[in-house]
Amino acid sequence: MADSTFWIAALTGGTAVLASWVTSRGNTRAARIQAETAALAQRAERLRDSRRTAYLDLIEQTHAIGELYWEVDAAERTGPADRRAALLDELAERERDAYGRMRRCVRVVELEGPAAAATAANALQKATGPFHRSLRAMRSGEPAAGQRFHAAFSPFWQALTDFVDAAKAALQEV
Repeated sequence: MADSTFWIAALTGGTAVLASWVTSRGNTRAARIQAETAALAQRAERLRDSRRTAYLDLIEQTHAIGELYWEVDAAERTGPADRRAALLDELAERERDAYGRMRRCVRVVELEGPAAAATAANALQKATGPFHRSLRAMRSGEPAAGQRFHAAFSPFWQALTDFVDAAKAALQEV
């Protein structure tokens, strides 16, 4: 009888040790999966936040340059003729500075990605070209330059809308 008690105790103890080992391995694996999932979620959230910041900066700078273009348009249409050249020169300097800030924002969007958002950001930056060329022509006194400048607004704002759509899609896919 003593022998069977020993064997029953040994079997029960062995079963307990084996069950503990199996449970430990399962808990370790579950903890590792949970940690990996949390790390992936944090990485995705950081990416979403950095992209959102880059996109918002570009949108903000685009609006600032758009306001500058409205000033140019108003100066060309209604500014006093004797001050128009000096005013356009000043606005051209401000445009150069605003363009530099916008270009920096476009570069950050290119870095943050994805490719669709970067492409839309580049198209938005290129939509400033007609304004720049028209402003230069206005400063030279070219008569049709004001009309070309005014006509550039619609494509510019459409490029901004296209960028916002691409940015929304990029943020939803992260």
